[in-house]
Amino acid sequence: MGKLIAAMASSHAYTFLEPKVWDDRRGQTRSHYKHRFGVEPPDQPQVAEETLEANESRYGKIRDGLNFLRDKINALRPDVLLVIGDDQNENFLENNLPQFSIYVGKELVAAFRDGRTGQRYRCDADAAWTILEQCVESGIDLAYSTEFPKDHLISHAHREPLEYLQLNGNLAIVPIFINAIHVPAPTPARCYQFGETLRKVIGSLPAEKRVMIYASGGLSHFSAGYPWNHYKGPCTLGSICQDFDRKILAWMQDGRGRELARLSNQDLIQNGEIELRQWITLMGMIGDCKPELLTYEPFYRGLLGMAVGYWDLASAESA
Repeated sequence: MGKLIAAMASSHAYTFLEPKVWDDRRGQTRSHYKHRFGVEPPDQPQVAEETLEANESRYGKIRDGLNFLRDKINALRPDVLLVIGDDQNENFLENNLPQFSIYVGKELVAAFRDGRTGQRYRCDADAAWTILEQCVESGIDLAYSTEFPKDHLISHAHREPLEYLQLNGNLAIVPIFINAIHVPAPTPARCYQFGETLRKVIGSLPAEKRVMIYASGGLSHFSAGYPWNHYKGPCTLGSICQDFDRKILAWMQDGRGRELARLSNQDLIQNGEIELRQWITLMGMIGDCKPELLTYEPFYRGLLGMAVGYWDLASAESA
C-alpha cells in the first residue's frame, strides 16, 4: 500500500513575497481591477494602519512557517508530492472548465503568464493515472490532461510553492486542480469527499510510494479576479474576513477539519474564501489529525489572510 506521510498547506500569491514589495504589487492588483471593471477600487482603511516595520515582524511567522515546510519535505524525502491548487483562467477556460482535474503527463515546466519559463519537474504519471482511475471508479468525475502546450503549466497556485520548496529532481509531483473562481464551483462537502477519496486511492499505490500533499490557496481575500458578479455583500478589493478565518483555523487546530465540509458555497464566496476548497480537500485526506504547525496573520497591505499549516500523518497513525 502507498502511504500518506504528511500534509502541508499555505496561502500563495503575496505570501511568497517580502512585505517591502507589497505596496507595488497591490498597485498592480488595483490596476488589474480597474482594467476589468472600469473603476479604481479604494485601499482598505487598515492599509494606512499597517507599517512596513510591523508587517515585516509579523510576516516573520509566515516566512518561518514556509521554511518549516521546506525543511520537512527535504528531511522526509517523499516519493511523490500531490500539489492541489486552483486554476485561474490559466489552463482551463469557460469553453472547457472541469471542476476537478489531474495532470497525468510525465513532466512539465512551471511557466509564467508572460511566457517566461521556470523549472522543469518530473511527474509520476503512473501514480497520477492510478488516482484518476480509482477516483472515477469511486464516483469522482475527475477530468485529466496528458499534456499542456509546450509542456508549460501556467499556474501560480502550483508554481509558487514548488519554487519555494526548492525541490530537486528526485521528487516527482502530481498536480491536481480545483475550480475555485468560476460559479458554480464544487461545494465544501464535495471537496471534502474528494479528499477522502484521494486518501483511499493513495492506499492503492505501490507499497514503496511515500506521498505528501500540498494545498495551495486562501485564506480570506477579495482579489481583482474574484467572482464579483456573484458576490452580494459589503467587502471590496483587499477586504479580509478575519473572524471567519480564525473560526476555520480553530477547527483545524482542534482536529475538527471535517467541520469545513458543513460550510456552504455562499459561506465561501461571502467571506473571500473561494480558495479554501484546496484546504477542505486536504482536510478530507487527513481526517481528524491535529496540525504540528498552524500559523495565521492578516495583512491588508498584502491583500489577504496568510496561513501556513503542517500535519504529521505518520506520527498520528502510530500514536
